[in-house]
Amino acid sequence: MEAHNVEPLTTPEIKNQGNIELLYRALQQGDASTVAKLVASDVEWWFHGPHNCQHMMRLLTGQPPSQVSFRFEPSSVQVVVPGHGCVIAEGWEGSHVYWVHVWKLEDGVVTELREYFNTWITVTDYSRGAIGWDMGRCTVWESVQRDLARGSLPCLLLAI
Repeated sequence: MEAHNVEPLTTPEIKNQGNIELLYRALQQGDASTVAKLVASDVEWWFHGPHNCQHMMRLLTGQPPSQVSFRFEPSSVQVVVPGHGCVIAEGWEGSHVYWVHVWKLEDGVVTELREYFNTWITVTDYSRGAIGWDMGRCTVWESVQRDLARGSLPCLLLAI
């Protein structure tokens, strides 16, 4: 019996998620060539957090790291808004460092990054009427403090 190479089915969402996972690996390995292929040269970048925590911007632009070296190791990478090229990654280090990256991709290339540092994020899609809100096709993100009793992280609400 002859073996046939069958290419697995892939959707743009799966490809985008895979590209973001590849981007994090390339950043950890210092693979600038792969990073350049995955990120547009005119990427739009938004940052919310302390100025001394702009670690991703330093990595993407090749600037020297701050006094504190930081490695982004996401705990999860997932498609957020199917059909809109939006992938989210989140992670934490210890009990005081939380980060979220909302990546927007076009044709598999990152065109926008929204970075939130020191914010614990969960996703609720209110467009499905989970709590009775009719917001069309809008996905709403709401930050949730990890430790409500002792937490001091700000509440953050995002419409994507």
